[in-house]
Parts: sequence; C-alpha cells; structure tokens
Amino acid sequence: MSTNKSFSTETAERYSRALFEVSKEAEELEKVESDIKNFQLLLNSSKEIKNFIKDPTQNFGRQTNMINLLAEKLRFSKNLKNFFLLLIDKRRIFFIEKITESFLRLCSRKRGEIKASLISSKELSEPELKVISKDLSNSIGSNLKFDYKVDKELIGGLKLQLGSFMIDTSIKNKLKKYEQAMLEN
Repeated sequence: MSTNKSFSTETAERYSRALFEVSKEAEELEKVESDIKNFQLLLNSSKEIKNFIKDPTQNFGRQTNMINLLAEKLRFSKNLKNFFLLLIDKRRIFFIEKITESFLRLCSRKRGEIKASLISSKELSEPELKVISKDLSNSIGSNLKFDYKVDKELIGGLKLQLGSFMIDTSIKNKLKKYEQAMLEN
C-alpha cells in the first residue's frame, strides 16, 4: 500500500477497523457484514438516500432520524446502528462508502479470501465462473472472490487483476500492442 494515503482513506480505514474489532468482540461479525451489504445495496439503488446521508449540510437530527429508521427497517445490529450514529455525531458520515468498503475487505481478509477483478468480452455462465475461480484459487492457495464484468470492447479474451498483478489476454490489448510496435518502427 502507498504511504501517501489521503485523509479520507486513512480515516475510513481507522473507522472500519474500529467497527470490525467491536463486531468481532461482540461475536456478530457476520451479522454486521450482512447488514452493511444490505445498506450498500440501498445506497446504490437510491440516489436520494445516498445524497441525504452523505450531505454535510444536513442537520444531526434529520440524519439521526434517517439512520434510526433504516436501522429499524433493515434490522441492523445495535452496534452498527450506534456506529452510524457516531459517524453522524463526528461529522464523518460522508465517508460511509469508503468505511463500508474497507470493513468488507477486512471481513474478506479474515476469511482468507483474495479479491480479484475479472472482465470478459462475453457473458460467462455461473459454472464457467466457478471453474475459473476454483482453478485460480487452487493455483494461488487462497479463496478467490471475483468482481465480474462484461466489456464487449475487449473483442475477445479476458482481463484478470489480482492486486497489482494483471493478466490481459484480450484481443483489444493485442491490437494495441501491434499498433504501438508498428508506430515504433
């Protein structure tokens, strides 16, 4: 990791570690992880809620009421609800997306999972994705979780990113290399 982390990244990581430790101590890590995933789905599906929660000009009372309502409707754990209320109180709620992403990475790391990004030129079936995941997991000796996307501009092939390691077998990349080689000659 870079030593030049932004203030928001460092702050988000500190808060997510605190939530992780509190959840682990309370033996509700899985519940909080599930609650956060549901919360993220809500934020991603409703721009209004996302903007309201992250808006630094909103007053404490309105944001607190919103979190209390969401906590009740989504049945958040008490620790997660209190954590969100603390973020409002400390005026750090606008970091919520970075904090929740960092928290989920910590949970994934605890399970020994490694995140990878897989992009293909055509839609892969669930069995094909499972085979790729299983083969790669076996070769690196860790569980592999994919963020999977389709990019038809690749023309053919795959792109796999595992941390800073990138494998690009796409035709688009090969054409780009040929173009560069022709320009250099």
